[in-house]
Amino acid sequence: MTRSLDVVIEKFVKGTPVLIHDSSSREDETDIVVYAGEIDTEKIYTMRTLGGGLLCYATTEEVTRSIGVPFADEIYALVEVLRPLTEKRLSYGDRPAFTVWVNHKDAVTGIRDKDRALTISKLHEVSTRVFKGDLKGAKKMFINEFQAPGHVPLLAGRGLEKRRGHTELSLALAIMGGVIPSVAFIEMLDYEDRLPVEKAKDVAEKNGFIFVEGTDIIEAYKKWISA
Repeated sequence: MTRSLDVVIEKFVKGTPVLIHDSSSREDETDIVVYAGEIDTEKIYTMRTLGGGLLCYATTEEVTRSIGVPFADEIYALVEVLRPLTEKRLSYGDRPAFTVWVNHKDAVTGIRDKDRALTISKLHEVSTRVFKGDLKGAKKMFINEFQAPGHVPLLAGRGLEKRRGHTELSLALAIMGGVIPSVAFIEMLDYEDRLPVEKAKDVAEKNGFIFVEGTDIIEAYKKWISA
């Protein structure tokens, strides 16, 4: 792992937003990523106003499978009229990471910054319970405390070995940082299109965030798992 990425990970797990550019050969997008263990209303506001894309929560497939939540395309495939939609792929070719969309039961409307901060922080608690071995408690909490459909999409990372999207890249930062793989992220958009990389770098510099290339995360993760 390079020294520079060590610093990225150290700041990321303490709550500093990290801007990840996946690849010019994939989506060619930059996402603002925040460790979900440090999420709050202010960070949601920052992500929403500086990003503009879809605000998501992500954890690993291990967590979603443990609480009994399938991928969204698996659910849609059970409905005859929706099944053909699940057989299509966008330009980068991956299966989507989406599972279900939820609100925490104590949210007001679900979409407000404080509501999404609440929902994401509680989803982080569910993930934490799974990784601490409390599968029964995690599933019970998910069933009792969440409502669907809601305003926070729950994504499940398939692992960098299988998929190299922002879901997997951001979760890899958490894993290498020794914390629960649990993140919130949002795409950075410009007028009509994704925000160009140079503009994303400017946003990072002006706001004290960190910009990192997805390829650097992939290379560091390869070294980390082989160490």
